[in-house]
Amino acid sequence: MSRKYWLDLFTGTTWEEFLEHGAKVSGFRESRKKTAERISPGDYLLCYLTGISRFVGILEVKSKCYFDTTQIWKDEQFPIRFEVELVEKLDAITAIPVLSLKDELQLFKGLKSRNAWTGFFRGSPAEFNLNDGEIISNAIKRAVMNPVELEYDERKYRRKTKTYESKIGVVTVPEDHDEDQKKAPIEETTHEEIQLLLLKVGSELGLDVWVARNDRNRKHNGINFQDVPNLRRELPRQFDDATNRTIELIDVLWLQGEAIVAAFEVEHTTTIYSGLLRMSDLVSMQPNLKLDLFIVAPDERREKVFYEINRPTFARLKPPLPKICRFIPYMELKKEVEQIGNRMRYMKPEFISEIAESCEPDYT
Repeated sequence: MSRKYWLDLFTGTTWEEFLEHGAKVSGFRESRKKTAERISPGDYLLCYLTGISRFVGILEVKSKCYFDTTQIWKDEQFPIRFEVELVEKLDAITAIPVLSLKDELQLFKGLKSRNAWTGFFRGSPAEFNLNDGEIISNAIKRAVMNPVELEYDERKYRRKTKTYESKIGVVTVPEDHDEDQKKAPIEETTHEEIQLLLLKVGSELGLDVWVARNDRNRKHNGINFQDVPNLRRELPRQFDDATNRTIELIDVLWLQGEAIVAAFEVEHTTTIYSGLLRMSDLVSMQPNLKLDLFIVAPDERREKVFYEINRPTFARLKPPLPKICRFIPYMELKKEVEQIGNRMRYMKPEFISEIAESCEPDYT
């Protein structure tokens, strides 16, 4: 049987902790047990640094998976473990950027948007296409023999975290978010444009719409949010005051009668966790509420959305937030609305789900 190749995700910190403990044991979260059981001795784990998107090494699996909580990593246990042997190792500065291989790898082929490939790197282990695995493995081996130094962002490599209190507990967020905002290029599409677009689409679908109470006086391109047809002035009163205080700050709601049918958080340059906290607070306070949740953000923020929403704090909700909250990229939303045009009033609200991407990991 031929060797299989699997993704093994590390941050700069967890990679260094792995090396400091002898580079003999690699581990995964307990939720990945089913996938881990498919890994066999002799398979290769291809080590990938998430913060800087580079391949940094190859591990050969030496055992079947087993459960162990002996401390190796400071911040997480990763108790589903394998005995491994370090076959090849690069330094962060000589590690291979995944985008340098995009013309060779199958995982970059046939993508609906330029950043869709990042979905594969949301969790590990994940099995590579055999040909892709061999290409990456060979590229790492060549880089060991002939290293090329490429500068990288030490801040992203370290991926330090802050903690924030939510109604559902402590949420950790990388420190680099605030700095990323300062460096974010000015884009033609604005938060207000997308917010207004969602309000107009909901209204054209024949639904009532709600805009966040603190955004009610905003406008885009000369159009006041308050002038959108079917804009609700008050929320349904079936919720308690605490729930209403959370709901009224969600960017856009679509309502049918007294029922909320969809909730949208537009995350333009704000830190993504702010919208996710509102969504998660809503889920934790009303776990039986049936509605569609969406994060709407620029295409290039897809990786951050998936990274944040799959944090244990959100993934362990009942129901898990990644299962009920989906991602809509700006460009896909704008393109779809433009193509539908005047036919929007004949559409059903469910059309929005067809352009949304699941935030669940592609593997279990």
